[in-house]
Amino acid sequence: MQGKRRPGLDLTMMERFRLASMDTTLTPPVRLQIEGMTCASCVNRVERALKKVPGVAGAEVNLATETAEVRLAGGADTAALSAAVEKAGYHATLLQDEQPHDAPLQSPWPVVLSALLSLPFLLQMIAMAAGSGWMLPGLLQWALATPVQFWLGARFYRAGWAALRGGTGNMDLLVALGTSAAYGLSTWQLQAHGGHGHLYYEASALVITLVLLGKWLEGRAKRQATDAIRALNALRPDTARVRRNGTETEIAVARLVRGDLVVVRPGERIPADGEVTEGRSHVDESLLTGESLPVPKEAGARVTGGSVNAEGLLVVRATALGAESTLARIVRLVESAQAKKAPVQRLVDKVSAVFVPVVLGIALLTLLGWGLGTGEWDMAILNAVAVLVIACPCALGLATPAAIMAGTGVAARHGILIQDAQALELAHRVNVVAFDKTGTLTEGKPSLVLAQPNGIADEELLRLAASLQAGSEHPLARAVVDAARAQGITPVPAEGVTAVAGRGITGRVAGRELRLGSTRWMAELSVESGSLAEAAQRAQAEGRTVSWLADVGGPPRLLGLLAFGDSLKPGAAAAMAALRQEGVRTALVSGDNAGAANAVGRQLGIDAVHAEVLPQDKARLVAGLREGGHVVAMVGDGLNDAPALAAADVGIAMATGTDVAMHAAGVTLMRGDPALVADAIDVSRRTFAKIRQNLFWAFAYNVVGIPLAALGWLSPVVAGAAMAFSSASVVGNALLLRRWKGASRD
Repeated sequence: MQGKRRPGLDLTMMERFRLASMDTTLTPPVRLQIEGMTCASCVNRVERALKKVPGVAGAEVNLATETAEVRLAGGADTAALSAAVEKAGYHATLLQDEQPHDAPLQSPWPVVLSALLSLPFLLQMIAMAAGSGWMLPGLLQWALATPVQFWLGARFYRAGWAALRGGTGNMDLLVALGTSAAYGLSTWQLQAHGGHGHLYYEASALVITLVLLGKWLEGRAKRQATDAIRALNALRPDTARVRRNGTETEIAVARLVRGDLVVVRPGERIPADGEVTEGRSHVDESLLTGESLPVPKEAGARVTGGSVNAEGLLVVRATALGAESTLARIVRLVESAQAKKAPVQRLVDKVSAVFVPVVLGIALLTLLGWGLGTGEWDMAILNAVAVLVIACPCALGLATPAAIMAGTGVAARHGILIQDAQALELAHRVNVVAFDKTGTLTEGKPSLVLAQPNGIADEELLRLAASLQAGSEHPLARAVVDAARAQGITPVPAEGVTAVAGRGITGRVAGRELRLGSTRWMAELSVESGSLAEAAQRAQAEGRTVSWLADVGGPPRLLGLLAFGDSLKPGAAAAMAALRQEGVRTALVSGDNAGAANAVGRQLGIDAVHAEVLPQDKARLVAGLREGGHVVAMVGDGLNDAPALAAADVGIAMATGTDVAMHAAGVTLMRGDPALVADAIDVSRRTFAKIRQNLFWAFAYNVVGIPLAALGWLSPVVAGAAMAFSSASVVGNALLLRRWKGASRD
C-alpha cells in the first residue's frame, strides 16, 4: 500500500482521515493579518520570525493575501506571535475565525501627489528627447524631488531600515538605496556646481512615483482576486425574523439560537442553516453550490444560510449558526486555500531568500566597474541605481499566490472548494480518476428501472403495486410509489396490508388478493415465473433487486416483474466523456456486487471496473495505481471512501456525502454532480498554466533587466517603470482566470 509518496501530501491527508474518523476536531491555525510586506523577501523574513517563537510548529505567509497561518504545537502565546512580527519590522493583527479578511483599500492620494510633483521632470525628459536643451532650475528640481523622496517615499526608508535591522534585504531597501543614491548625487552636484552640473532628480522622483503607482495598481488587483471571499461574506444577512411563542420578531442574526423557527419571506436570504418545517418554495443556491437552477424545498428539506428564497413562505428550524454554518466553513476553506503555499512557491521563496543579497552584490560590482573603468562615477551611480530598482522581486513573490487566489476563488463560485493549494497544483497532472459508485456516480437510492407485466396492462401493474406500497416507508416501496406518481397513476385504497418479514407484503386491492415480494417467496407460493424468468435473470446479472407481484385469490398467477436499481446521476455520462476528452482514464472502485458495478461501467464507458472492494482494499488499489506511475484522483462520498481519498494524490469528496470523506479530501464538490470532477481538473490546469506564465515573466524581468541595467542600457526611470508594472501585470494575468466558466460549460 506504500505508493510513490510525495513528502507532506500523504502525511497530511492521512492525518486528516485519522483525526476525522476518530471524531476529533483539527486544531485550526492562528491567522494573522500582516501589514508592511512588499516582496518575497518580506515573506521569508516574517516566516522566520514566526517560526522562532516557542510552540510554533509551522508558519506560512502569503504576500497576495497579506496573511499568515501559524500552526501551534502547544504553549505558544498569540501575543508572542504579534511581538515577533513587530520585532521583524512589520505589524500583525489577529484575525478571528468569523472575521472576514479583505485586502485593504489603499488611498490613491500619495500616488496622485507624487505624480503631480514629478510631472515637471517628465516634461523635462520629453523636451530633452526632442532635442531641446530646456531644463528646470536646479533649486526647483531639488524642491520638487525632496518631498517625493523623503515624505511620499518615507515608507521605503522605514521598511528598508526594518529589514536591515533584521539582517536581511527587501524591495524597499533596494528602492531606498537606489533613489537615495540618485538624489544624493544630484544634491552634491547642485552644491558643488551651483546647478550647472548633471542633475538626476528626475530619476529618484519618477522611480518613487512609478513604484507607488505599481503598488497601488497591485493592491487594486489583489482586491479583485478576493472577490470570491467578499461575495460569500455578502451572503450573510444582518437580521432574521424569528417565531417565538407564536409571535414573529426581527432580531440580529448573531442572537439566533439553535432550534429557533425562522420565517423567510419570498425574496429574502435564509439567515441560517436549517430544516424546513412549513411551506414550499424554490431556493437559489447558485452562489453556494454553483447550481444554476433554483432547488425545490418543502417540509423536511435542508436549506443553507445565505441562499435566496424564491416564491413561497418558508419556516426554517435553525440547526447550525455562526462558525458552524455551511457558509462560514466555505469561507474558511477558500481563505485557507488562498493562504497556503503550493510546492512551487516554496522553491520561489528559497530563490527570493538569496535574491536581494545577490542584487546588492551586482549593484556594487556595477558601481565599481563603471567608476573605475571609465572614471564617470555619476554614470556608475546611475547604472547601479538602475540595477537596484529593476531587481525588486515583487512580481516573483506574487506570481504563484495571485494565481492560486484567482483559481480557488473562481472554482468556489462554481461549486468547487479547493481546500489546499497542494491539491490545486497536483490536480493538473491527474491522469487517472477512480470513482466510487453509490452516491457518486449513482443517486444512492433505489428506483424502479423495470416494470414488466404478465397478462395485464403496464399501468395496471404499477397501480396495483403502488396501492400495496402506499403506506410503507421502505426504500423499494417509495421507489414504486414515486414511479407511479411520475406516470400520473393514482393508487387505490388497499385492505389488510401486512408486511411479511424477509419475504414481502400482502394485501387486497380492488378485490384481488395480492402478494408482492421475493423470488423465494414466489416459489413457496407456487407462483411460476414463466416467460419473465429470462428478464429476471438479466436484471439480477446487472445487480438489480427483483420483486414479483402475484394474485393468489385463486390459482396462483403471476401479474408482473419489478426490478429496482440505483439510477445514474444525470451528469455521470457527460462527466466520463469530458474526462476521456482530456485524456484522463477512469476507474470504478465499488463495494457493490460485480453485476451492478459492471453494468454502471458499461453504461458510462469506464475503462476499468473493480467490484466488491472493501474500504481498506480501495486504498490499496489507489496506492497500486500510484505505484504504476499514475497521478490518481479518487472521488467518493462515504465513510468507506475516506481511506482511498486520503491515499490518492488528490481526494475529491461530494459535499452530499459524509463529513469524514470531506475531511480526508483536498477538494470538495458542493453539489453531487460528477461533471465537476472534470471542472476541478480543468481549473487546476488553467491555474497552473497561469503560475508558469507568471513565473516566466517575473524571472524574465530580472534576467533581462539586470544585465541591461548593469551595462548602462537601462535608465533608472525605465527600470522603475518596468519593476512597478511587473507586479501589476503578474496579478492582472492571474485575474484572467476569473473568466473561467468550467469545462462542462464551455
